[in-house]
Amino acid sequence: ATMQLIRWTDGGFGMAAHNYDGDMLTDQIAQVHRSPGFITSNLVGRSDDGSTLIKEFEASHGTVTDMWHDHLAGKETSLNPLGLVEALLGALRHAAMLEMEANPNDKQKQEMHAYVNNFSDTLRTALHNTFRYGQGTRDMTGPTGFTTEDFIDKVAWRLNRYLDAQVEEQAPPELKEEDLAIPKDKLTEFDQKAILKLFDKYDKSGEGKIDFKNFSKMLMKMGVAPKKN
Repeated sequence: ATMQLIRWTDGGFGMAAHNYDGDMLTDQIAQVHRSPGFITSNLVGRSDDGSTLIKEFEASHGTVTDMWHDHLAGKETSLNPLGLVEALLGALRHAAMLEMEANPNDKQKQEMHAYVNNFSDTLRTALHNTFRYGQGTRDMTGPTGFTTEDFIDKVAWRLNRYLDAQVEEQAPPELKEEDLAIPKDKLTEFDQKAILKLFDKYDKSGEGKIDFKNFSKMLMKMGVAPKKN
């Protein structure tokens, strides 16, 4: 099964497997490509009411207790952290997405979502490029490869360079586009008092604005809410 998966280089397929069998397949495939250190594992499900996508991220190689004990004993290690970092990045991105979806009108949540995505993309590029430049850990580059600490320092150096290059001396202006004015002769065609009454019905806070939830209810009540294809 492992060799068959490797032969299907075009992708476009999925394979259902028991938990242990899936672990064995992914580990064997990773080992064929030199190391199990760069494989991450995702468990996907939904909340009981089906409204929330739940994801669990982990490095498929497990806890690597032998290297952890060597580290505690003060011995030199060369741990490939790619699978673990990819799992952490996936968890960060998913958490930011859930926060944004739960607060669609919160500008701060939207900005944090964009920040997390940019940081994770930049860190992933720095991490992958470090391997590409032959500066990886010993499982990938042989006995002359970096130690765990040296590899992390090299990735951090490259990440900081990439992030610094993104900083602008002056923030771009915030562009605003005014709503197109409705001609006065058009306004007379509509019952403004009835429109105001309808607005007040869904303006639950009384602050002169309607949140997304009440706006959705209003559109559905009026029969003009877009439907799924």
